Formats: sequence, structure tokens, C-alpha cells
Amino acid sequence: MQEVKQGNDWLTSDSDEARAIRFLAEQTDVSPKQAKEIVSEHGCNREKLLQVAHTLKAEG
Repeated sequence: MQEVKQGNDWLTSDSDEARAIRFLAEQTDVSPKQAKEIVSEHGCNREKLLQVAHTLKAEG
């Protein structure tokens, strides 16, 4: 799995991780930074990412 680089490189990158970060930040209330952390920890499966994001928001 290719690691997303520091900063906002995910905005212009076309890697799977960058697409997952953009998707998660656009579809949920999580910040881009939170989305990047979630993708780093849980991978790029969109269904799993949405579950984790919704769980975080429910806890917070």
C-alpha cells in the first residue's frame, strides 16, 4: 500500500489512499486530517471507512 505523503499532497495525488481520503472527507463530517488517519489505519475500503467515521462522530 502506497503511503500518502505529508501535507496536502492527497488533494492532487491519484493514489488509492488519496482518493479514499477525499471520499471520506467529502462524504462525512470528519476533517481531512482525521480522514487521512482513518485511511492510514483502516485501508481504502469505502464501506469500512464510512463505518469508522460514523462511529467516531457518534462517540464525539
